[in-house]
Amino acid sequence: MIIGIDLGTTNSLVAVWQDGQPRLLPNALGDRLTPSCVSLDDDGSVLVGRAARDRLQTHPERTAAVFKRYMGSNKTLRLGRREFRAEELSALVLKSLKADAEAILGEPVTEAVITVPAYFSDTQRKATRAAGQLAGLRVERLLNEPTAAALAYGMHHLDSETRFLVFDLGGGTFDVSVLELFEGVMEVRASAGDNFLGGEDFVTALVELFFTRQELPERLRKEPVFMQQLRAQAEAAKCALSSQPTATMRLWHKDSDYALQIGEAELEQACAPLLARLRAPVERALRDADLRSSELSNIVLAGGATRMPLIRRLVTTMFGRFPAIDLDPDAVVALGAAVQAGLKARDRALSEVVMTDVSPYSLGVEVSRRLSAHDASHGHFDPIIERNSPVPLSRVKRYHPMAPGQTEMHLNVFQGEARLVKDNIHLGELRLVLPPGPHEESGVDVRFTYDVDGLLQVEATIVKTQETSTLLIQGQAGGLSEEDIAQRLQALAELKIHPREKLENRTLLARAERLYEQLRGDAREQLGMRIFAFERLLATQDDRLIAPQRRGFEQLLDHIERDSFLNGAPD
Repeated sequence: MIIGIDLGTTNSLVAVWQDGQPRLLPNALGDRLTPSCVSLDDDGSVLVGRAARDRLQTHPERTAAVFKRYMGSNKTLRLGRREFRAEELSALVLKSLKADAEAILGEPVTEAVITVPAYFSDTQRKATRAAGQLAGLRVERLLNEPTAAALAYGMHHLDSETRFLVFDLGGGTFDVSVLELFEGVMEVRASAGDNFLGGEDFVTALVELFFTRQELPERLRKEPVFMQQLRAQAEAAKCALSSQPTATMRLWHKDSDYALQIGEAELEQACAPLLARLRAPVERALRDADLRSSELSNIVLAGGATRMPLIRRLVTTMFGRFPAIDLDPDAVVALGAAVQAGLKARDRALSEVVMTDVSPYSLGVEVSRRLSAHDASHGHFDPIIERNSPVPLSRVKRYHPMAPGQTEMHLNVFQGEARLVKDNIHLGELRLVLPPGPHEESGVDVRFTYDVDGLLQVEATIVKTQETSTLLIQGQAGGLSEEDIAQRLQALAELKIHPREKLENRTLLARAERLYEQLRGDAREQLGMRIFAFERLLATQDDRLIAPQRRGFEQLLDHIERDSFLNGAPD
């Protein structure tokens, strides 16, 4: 039996494809939503779900929540005397969902389709698969959450051609996907997102508003019980404001009574920075799909946070139309996972449905760019697979050594959108021994092959000898350690002030880097060369040369930014 699981930051759900349609399965308490919380009871037993969530306020030192945000990192969370990685805590939630499904279905569950944010990195996807394995589930398919939502909706429109934009704002992550449905084919055109933006951040904004309005002492932030109780009040107020004009946050602490009444206008003002962050991923997804908002047939909402009226108003304003709310936003991802489970089980009712997906990030190698016959600039990122390219796919590029007589070539593989590799994620390295001869004859063909499960295979073939080396990247364990972070902070503090760090130039470069990450293909390459040229000019420290070039560069960025994919045709 294959089940579909929405492993969420705040809540998780399990569903199954049965009798020609997806069906949500309740947990042991009869609830469809299982809070993604884990707690160790006083006797050492593990509690998962609502009980654990309740203990979050009373026993915060023995309870963990929102651990999905740490998937694939080295961060551990302490519950009592034990420490757990995010994968282990997620596995406990998955085991609970598996047990609920087996109790209702009356048969063993051996396999699951698990959803992940579209913008999860390869490391986070591998961690999710590992959590499934720890829970006793075979996880051969990970499904992007917006794709799952569109699949749940798309089942009702198989006879028509339509384009969706899925706006998926969950408890901890925000994803946008543009999909096209035609003749039984569901094609993902583009995905974008923010792995650290979700309903939990809106709760945090209310917590900060409470601290400010009540003029609370900062020492209270160090009291876990008080903070968890306050977060619970903030969560309740956020939910209440979805159906009523005002809500009150109130709690007692050490003989003190704290209360704050807030309205939706105050909520919107407190959350203004979060609302602003929702726009960039939408813009990027539309740009990558080469579509204007007017060309979309529908806007689909997914994720519990989209219940908030201020989110629905924002979406309506951005697209000039009301979004689709036919399905429960809390359940739509799990329903889509069940549809995918049915596809994987080859249910006859789904035999005509075909799905395609895209790579959420750009994948490439580190290169050096020649400044002169004797000087070069190192650490540049050269994409081989552009983000939002349909998968599975294979791409090849040829590279040459920089210096005559060079005997080795180091191919460092990176994932990300930044122009410099130091700002991207290092995935692996290949070391090649080059044959003797002129360096222009020592070309190396580098082929990237990326499949639907997020596995990247790198093949490097020396053209002269046809000798091939292979690297299979399945994601790397962990992330930056505390020691790594400390070292980087120290390195930044030791940087000397350079003319490029003048306010005008620094601001312009920061803006250019932001726009660079929004572009791809030839447009991104051309802007990257302009950034590189401007950096070289700054190195001259000659303001007479820099000033006119800065004006021209700023005009170029104005032109790129005016061509907004959210507001119809460009100005």
